[in-house]
Amino acid sequence: MTAEDDTRTLIRLLWRAHLPDGSRRGPRQRLTVDEVVNAAVELADREGLAGLSVRAVSSALGVRPMSFYTYVPSKEVLTTLMVDAVAAEDPPSVSGEPLRARLIGMTESIRDELVRHPWLLEISTWRQVTGPHRLRRYERQLGLLVDSGLSDIDCDRVISMLTAFAVGNARETIDARRATVETRLTDAQWWDIVGPELADVMPEEGFPLAGRVGALVGELHQAPGDPHGTFDFGLERLLDGVETHLGGTRRGIPET
Repeated sequence: MTAEDDTRTLIRLLWRAHLPDGSRRGPRQRLTVDEVVNAAVELADREGLAGLSVRAVSSALGVRPMSFYTYVPSKEVLTTLMVDAVAAEDPPSVSGEPLRARLIGMTESIRDELVRHPWLLEISTWRQVTGPHRLRRYERQLGLLVDSGLSDIDCDRVISMLTAFAVGNARETIDARRATVETRLTDAQWWDIVGPELADVMPEEGFPLAGRVGALVGELHQAPGDPHGTFDFGLERLLDGVETHLGGTRRGIPET
């Protein structure tokens, strides 16, 4: 099967629920594509993308690996179906809230999805074929901004900016969680070991600012950092910028 064939198949699989019944050919199968995708998501949540294989998914479903290909033609197609499937978890928007509250909710939702499914961070979204769940989420996200006064292009840019911020913070949050699991040390226990050792070996005159601020951060959080605090602080500052941009646009200040 060529890459072009895979792409055509992928589009039909993504939009399978919207295809007319007559377009679904072949004998009735034991499993559904939904069951295959859901099993793959559960496996990736447990084992990561490295643990996701045709053999592993087939074993979880109780079918032979060759049977897998009658549902999904490749692992690459499967991961795109998985990305679209988890997008269905996105909660509905709350109507009537101020714009700032809407955007906070949207950004929190993006970050929380990534934290629930860390394997999403390993998949490139560039040129990823859009399925119905991702498109529906994008429709809802645009709806949050439709009355903001932003241009259509700027609405898309705000969503992209907040998504990029959520991705970065989710990565840090996941790293912090993994470090605790892998070392079997809490951040506070780790800092109790590392903090005094660093103080002994790091010359104050060489790193006056880094030494002072790093020590304050470590003592305050008993950890290398504070992903949740960074998220709240950073998101508020980003939204301050959006509101400033909106104020300038409404006053007729030319966009740069």
